[in-house]
Amino acid sequence: MQASSGFQGRSAGLGLALVSAFAFGGSGVAAKPLIEAGLDPLHVVWLRAAGAAVIMLPVAWRHRNLVRERPALLAGFGLFAVAGVQAFYFASISRIPVGVALLVEYLAPALVLGWVRFVQRRPVTRAAAVGVVLAVGGLACVVEVWSGLKFDLLGLLLALGAACCQVGYFVLSDHGGQDGRDGGGKHAEPPHPVGVIAYGLIVGAAVLTVVARPWGMDWSLLGGSAGMNGNEVPAWLLLGWIVLLATVLAYVTGVVSVRLLSPQVAGVVACLEAVIATGLAWVLLGEHLSAPQLIGGFVVLTGAFIAQSAAPKPPSGPVASGVGTGAAAGGVEGELSGDRAPH
Repeated sequence: MQASSGFQGRSAGLGLALVSAFAFGGSGVAAKPLIEAGLDPLHVVWLRAAGAAVIMLPVAWRHRNLVRERPALLAGFGLFAVAGVQAFYFASISRIPVGVALLVEYLAPALVLGWVRFVQRRPVTRAAAVGVVLAVGGLACVVEVWSGLKFDLLGLLLALGAACCQVGYFVLSDHGGQDGRDGGGKHAEPPHPVGVIAYGLIVGAAVLTVVARPWGMDWSLLGGSAGMNGNEVPAWLLLGWIVLLATVLAYVTGVVSVRLLSPQVAGVVACLEAVIATGLAWVLLGEHLSAPQLIGGFVVLTGAFIAQSAAPKPPSGPVASGVGTGAAAGGVEGELSGDRAPH
């Protein structure tokens, strides 16, 4: 009976992880038409964060103790995983294809391992080093370096900035864990991941309000339409997609899936996010990638998976071993039990 119940739980977790990957993968596809219709990328990011933050306010109130217990973690999630990752990612897809931007972000596991090895001076496994080499080599194919970087260099740098923001958040979470103990040395339970998400969105929306200055946005654009590969789609519908599906639904299903599976297994499924985003961009936006780019993308994901699976467990607290956000693999193990940077 227990075996049957466990199997059902894993099946449900796998299904929710797939839903989360699909939901996260569609964020760039829904955002790009809005950006091309005239909205500034920062304004789209603000609309996403602010809309999701309003929806998550009841959750934030329920976990209001986090403000006192984990202020640094909440600030890090808001600044890096919400404001930083989304701003850089949405800015990058305004210049380069969605799939390419997301694949560049999948360098985050390699960058995390670089931090572990050269900054924290902890050894990494040979498998992890192989994963880094594969990820970098695959990325070279994705951007077609042999043709002198086929894509916009600034767009690629913005996507790399999103990956760096993920690393910054992961490192902050590592140090914020304090070996699972509070300031008085007593054992502290890991913060509830949905509560961290809620406050991260609130912090991110507050920061983006100052940076994006939404009062200068052309609000009339939301009453119009945006083009998706020759088809006109209501702008409000795309915004609803971004807020409800690509943020709220994506996070909630992702967190629950980690609880039913594990950060490692959920992280493997989350690697499908880049594949889903590339496929959706191909069908809905007409962004086609060449055969070498597709092969390079597969190599990037393989390297990211190996690097994530081989990431060492630190003695002082967990180091995130996956992209969110998306960041987006399995999340910060132990500390957040499944949080991940959004896309």
